[in-house]
Amino acid sequence: MSSYPELENEIERLQALYELSILDTQPEERFDKITRFAQEYFQCKICLISLVAEDRQWFKSKQGLSACETPRNVSFCTYAIAEEEYLIIPDAHKDIRFANSPLVKGEPFIRAYAGIIIHSPNGYELGTLCIIHDEPREFSEQDIEMLKKFGGMVEQEIKKSANQ
Repeated sequence: MSSYPELENEIERLQALYELSILDTQPEERFDKITRFAQEYFQCKICLISLVAEDRQWFKSKQGLSACETPRNVSFCTYAIAEEEYLIIPDAHKDIRFANSPLVKGEPFIRAYAGIIIHSPNGYELGTLCIIHDEPREFSEQDIEMLKKFGGMVEQEIKKSANQ
């Protein structure tokens, strides 16, 4: 896997993430409801709320995966937060960035990925709401719109936490 993209605002982005005090917290039903519903809606193997820290991605909510985090250098979500809104990978075997990834070649055998960026209340890229399949999959405009809606729900919950 090639090295991941660096963000221009990485220092400010990480500061916004750490100020939320959400990393390494206990699971919360309000986030788990969103990932369960998204997993059911998309009929996907895995659905995650992934927060991208300095050297890892940590999962605030996870469906279909036992790991709590993965190294950032193998993270699909690291690539997603460098995009404008979302990242779609219909077949990871055919994408040069991911074809040799240990997450593609081994557990969880990622083939298709769709991730929508989750922003902090002040607009920084925190991570993604993502869906993962173990078979190739095309994502329609309707799929992307629904993923955006689920992502908006996550952002609302994060905003509620920031205001408490």
